[in-house]
Parts: sequence; C-alpha cells; structure tokens
Amino acid sequence: MSDLDQYDYPLPEELIAQAPAPVRTDARLLVVDRRDGTIAHRHIRDLPELLSPTDCLVLNDTRVVPARLVGRRTATGGHWEGLFWEVGPEGLWRIMGKTRGKLTSGETITLEGLDGQDDLVLHLGAREGEGVWIVRPETDEDAFTALERVGRVPLPPYIRKGRMIESDRQRYQTVFARNPGAVAAPTAGLHFTEALLRRLDDLGVTLCRVTLHVGLGTFRPIATDTLDAHQMHSEWGRLDEETVGRIESCRANGGRVVAVGTTVVRVLETAADPQGRLCPFSSQTDLFIRPPYEFRAVDVLLTNFHLPKTTLLVLVRTFGGDALIRQAYEEALRQEYRFYSYGDAMLIL
Repeated sequence: MSDLDQYDYPLPEELIAQAPAPVRTDARLLVVDRRDGTIAHRHIRDLPELLSPTDCLVLNDTRVVPARLVGRRTATGGHWEGLFWEVGPEGLWRIMGKTRGKLTSGETITLEGLDGQDDLVLHLGAREGEGVWIVRPETDEDAFTALERVGRVPLPPYIRKGRMIESDRQRYQTVFARNPGAVAAPTAGLHFTEALLRRLDDLGVTLCRVTLHVGLGTFRPIATDTLDAHQMHSEWGRLDEETVGRIESCRANGGRVVAVGTTVVRVLETAADPQGRLCPFSSQTDLFIRPPYEFRAVDVLLTNFHLPKTTLLVLVRTFGGDALIRQAYEEALRQEYRFYSYGDAMLIL
C-alpha cells in the first residue's frame, strides 16, 4: 500500500454540497477535542461558546476573482474555456485553457462577456506547459476590473460541474474578503457573517487577518506514491508586522491562535521561526505540512472536510492526529455532514 492509500476514503456523491447552507452560520460543526479524544456535534453559530476571550481568530482576507473564462478561438469559432491564474509583468496574464484542436502562439481568443456577447480579446504568447499560456489582453484596464465583466465564479468541478449561478458571486466569497488574487475560496471562512464576527469581538476574541491567494494546486490530488515525492504548489501569502504583534500579544496572555482554514495555517507556519516566534512575511510559500511536522504557530484549526488524497487532508490529519481525524471523518459520514467547499466544518481543539 502506498502512502497515499491511507488518505483515501469513500464518499457518497449525495454528501458533496452543491450549495451553501441558506444561512452561513447554520452550517454544522464537528468539534474534535484532542485532549480527551471526544467528538461533539455543534453549529458554526456556537463558536462564541467554544472560544475564549483570550483567543486570537486569524482569517484569510483574500478575495476570489471571477477567474473562469469562456470564449471562442477567433479564427475558427471553436469553443474555448480557461481559468485566469495571475497577472504578471507588463500586464500580461497567465491562464490555463482548453479547446479542441491545438492552440498556437499568435492566435487570439475572443472572450464572452456575462451578457453573452463578444468582449475581450486575448493574444496567445508563450506556452508554459500543462495548458498554461502567457497572454496579452487587448485592453488597458486593470486585470481585476476586466475580469469582473468577463469572468465567472471559478467553482470547483464537484459543484454543479463548475457552472455558477448568480448567488455564487456572493456566497463563494467570505464577508471579510479584501485583497483580490485567489482562484478558489478559503472555504472555512465562508461560514462567517458580520454578526458572528461582532459577537466574537464583543466576547473579547482578537480578530486578525492574513492573506494567502489560494491557487489551483490546492485541490489537486497528490499523484505520487509517496508524500515525500510530491512537488508542493506555491501560493503567495502575507503576514504584516501589526498582525504579528497582535497575535504574539494574545499568545503572551495565554490565548490560543485559532486558524480559520488550512490557508491560514500555511501562512502562520511559514512565518514562524524554529522557536515558534512569528516574523512578518510577504512572499511565496510552498510549505507542505505532513508527518512528522511539529506545529509552531497554530493551536486550534477550523476547517471544512477535504477531498481524499489531497495535501489539505494530509495537513488536517497531521494537525489533529491521524487516528482521531480518521474517526472524525467516519463520524461525519455516519451523520451525513455536507462535504467540501460549500459543506460543513470541523473545529479541532
């Protein structure tokens, strides 16, 4: 049996959430306590009862851009679909695209606007492999301004085969999203409302924000037989000096660092030195958290339920303890929790 087989589990298709809970805070919450090995059933709205006034809740304020692109090859009229990845030097875009036939450098793609009409033209430049192209958009607009007009919400394929409905524009975005750059949502943060954040603030919980722009590699299954052989994807993150000070102040007062999502874990653990002290950080991180990793910065984790054989599941099992998190997933399946991006959550204490 390969290393990866132990991170596999069967999931009935009907448990893959196709829409979020009508009220964000009504999502179910599986509470896993590592101290006594217990598992309890609560809801997101119960978080003020589960956290302490000395705790520090750390949120990822990345904003999902409408990165899914639809259009046609200008010369042939053939259907084309793509995904905006990032904007680089001189306003060039990196995109992933697919179509029938073979794309060639120098041809153009005509993107379809949200109104169904022809809109922005992309000039294909260099090809980087795995369907990634460097393209020049035929516009002087800021990339994110243009994407608001021609882009769709980049839902993962297990949600309605990636096809958005209008409500996804609001629901596949956290209420605290600020900095555009993600092509997937930091899903644990989707459960929060402004009202819940106010309740936590009134309780005395310190609210902090970091940024990690979630990339395409987040949801990809590990394709190697061993964890050591896996090439971890890189994502851009930031932890500023003010936030470091607030988190360290909470820790000095005996508070716990509560990470909302695996993306926050990656930022904080990347920024922690060997003694666990946090340092300001603004760069790419390719940190792959797997056994026998020792956590230095995070005490509590709020996270959704993750796909089999992914780096996210490996991280969560490493944090929570392999046997206990296996048991928690089995309990979630028995109790028919809703899985993945629009699904329910787990709080690991």
